[in-house]
Parts: sequence; C-alpha cells; structure tokens
Amino acid sequence: MDKEIRKTIIDAAFHAGHGHIPSALSIVEILLAIDKVKQEEDIFVLSKGHGCLGYYAYLVQKGELTINDVRNFGKKGSKLGGHPDRNKIKNVYASTGSLGHGFPISVGSALAKKIKGEKGKVICLIGDGESNEGSIWESFMVASKNKLDNLVCVIDNNNSQIRSLPSNGLGEKLLCFDWNVWNVDGHNVDMLVRAISEKDEDGKPVVVIANTVKGKGVSEIENDMFAWHHRAPNEEEYEKFIKEIDEK
Repeated sequence: MDKEIRKTIIDAAFHAGHGHIPSALSIVEILLAIDKVKQEEDIFVLSKGHGCLGYYAYLVQKGELTINDVRNFGKKGSKLGGHPDRNKIKNVYASTGSLGHGFPISVGSALAKKIKGEKGKVICLIGDGESNEGSIWESFMVASKNKLDNLVCVIDNNNSQIRSLPSNGLGEKLLCFDWNVWNVDGHNVDMLVRAISEKDEDGKPVVVIANTVKGKGVSEIENDMFAWHHRAPNEEEYEKFIKEIDEK
C-alpha cells in the first residue's frame, strides 16, 4: 500500500497544482503503522497539518476519499484544504496546520479519557520542526506529570530544520521529561507498530522518534527537499516520479 499512497500523493499534487509533497512522503509508513495499531476507541491527531496530503492519500486507499477528492484539494468548493478541517472530513479529529496546536489538543484529549475512565489511547503525529514550538514542550511536561500512559507522540524526524534550528538530541531531552522513548526507523512499519503499541509499566507516556527521509520514495525530492517544499511537479516530472515509485 505504501507505493499506492506515494503515487496518490504525487498524482494529487500534480492535478491540484500544489501541496507539501516532501512532508507527505515522509509519513507514509507512520500512517500505515498507526492503521495497524489503532482501535475504534482510539484518537489520531495529525498535528503536522501540512503533511495532510499524505493522510488524504491514505484515506483514498481506505476508501474514505476518492481520487477526485484529492485531485481537487485546495480548490474552491473542495472539502480538502491545504490543512485538514475537522468540520469537513469525519476522519479528522482536530483541525491543524498552525504548528504546535495539535499536540496540546491530544494531551487534553488523553487527560479527558483518563478522568472519564474511557478506553483507548490518543496517537499524535508531530514534525521535528514543530518540536521547536514552546507549546510542544509545555505539553510534554503536562503529559508526564499526569502519567498519561494512554498517549503516544510520534515525531516525524525528517530533518526539516537542518538549515535553521535543528531538532537535535530529542531522545535525550525527552528522557529528561520522563517519557518512555523509542528511537526507530520511521520507514519500518513493524518497528513502528511495536513502538506505538508500547504500554509503559510506570505510567509514562510514549514518544516514538521516527527517523525518516523527507521526500521518501522520489530521489529528486529526497536530494533537494527544500526546492520541493511547496511546489507541484510538471507533466514530465509527474511521469518520472510515478515510474520511479513503481519500479522500487
């Protein structure tokens, strides 16, 4: 399914004429792992809302959206925006895009589940650049203080910030914040499933540092991710990228 999701990401960006392709491509295996783990009572929050094209493409494979839906994302009248909108898509728990907001919502949701004695966990996907936001670290402190062992934070560690403020040493920092830390290959679904499924015996929340490649699956984008930050492929690039994904 990973190839089909990646091809849908490229296809949607080509037809819509825009999209954050590199960020969408880096989270494909993370989304597939969450799909394997997530139960009906669980909540998923895509805090890095600019990666929504990856989530839209995943929902196409799940039969929740059509290919025409994603080909028109961001266009007038479309229910799919450049960031996910919970008022337009039933599979979106929180409207996100302004970085640093989705994770605090997730912490509040996990705390509410604890207070009300509800089953299920909250799984939140944030970006490594997003982890520079102060609200993220405040949320890490609140979660550990309240022993939210029903909360999982997955960090898409794709080196988004290497040109400005790199997010180095995330694992060491989060150990100091009293979290159960996993550091894994973010493109290995089995490793991700094991980490996301972890239940800490000491009541600690779980953070999974998923080390990924921005633009994963398309060599030209992998090697020049900043040039592709928010641009769509032309017809020649579209055909080349689809062929490369198919042949891998």
